[in-house]
Amino acid sequence: MMKEMNVRSIACILVLSLALLCVGVGPAAATPTEGITISLLDGANETILATKYVDYRWMEANLPVYGDGTTHYYHQGPVFSEDPMVAWDQNETANYKDHGAPKGTDVADLCDLVGGAAPGDEVMIKAGDGYNVVFPYENIYTPDPRQGPMVLCWYNGEEAEYGARQGVGYVPDDYYNGIHLLFFADTSTNAEGLHVYGNWDMHETMPGSAQHFYDLSPSTNGFTVKWVDEVRLYRGGYSGDRTAPVKSLAGEDGAADGPVPTESPAPLAGLAGLAAAGLLLRRVGA
Repeated sequence: MMKEMNVRSIACILVLSLALLCVGVGPAAATPTEGITISLLDGANETILATKYVDYRWMEANLPVYGDGTTHYYHQGPVFSEDPMVAWDQNETANYKDHGAPKGTDVADLCDLVGGAAPGDEVMIKAGDGYNVVFPYENIYTPDPRQGPMVLCWYNGEEAEYGARQGVGYVPDDYYNGIHLLFFADTSTNAEGLHVYGNWDMHETMPGSAQHFYDLSPSTNGFTVKWVDEVRLYRGGYSGDRTAPVKSLAGEDGAADGPVPTESPAPLAGLAGLAAAGLLLRRVGA
């Protein structure tokens, strides 16, 4: 009896250990960042032609600063409706997302540090966990005022009045959503005079290939990547999988890495181990 209980205990420990292992598998969790690696890649998206790292201190001292630390900027979340026009919310009436009163650096200014972009190029903004968004040249370099410049924010002057907390101060310790991508839209399309990049603004300023949807509903809040660690400029456009996370470009050999596989063999191995442990439990009468 004692021997059977010991075997059962060992099997239970094995099951719990494998379960924890499976939970831990996947892209590394992102954390607040304080600097950006900017890279220029060739048309094949394989060779790094130029790269430069800058932290927020350097950006603040050497590049134009956007934002004043008191003006709040907003994106819009999904407005769920079976009526497409209600979902697009042309008059910007619902589900604003307050992102505080940030200051930061224009993505275009960072691209210029590695040679700049031209029509036909695309720019990827990437977080540490591989999440990314890709934009055409025009939205980076010649944005419509209702979109505004795309700004990588490293300071927040005031907390959001409602919604998710941002933290107040500089990255990485005090502004814990930074470095944070936000669009500094003007007030021309908002009846309340707020700086909102709304869903209809996206419809009017962003090509369909770059628009963001949440559960089939338009949502500009999906563009607000937090914990950004890389800006990549792709000559001729990005040719990778736009639905997958991407690895860091800083591989062991310095070569550009491709997308992270959407499935990893590790969870499968873990499931096999769990199945084996289950058999063991059944054999001892669990």
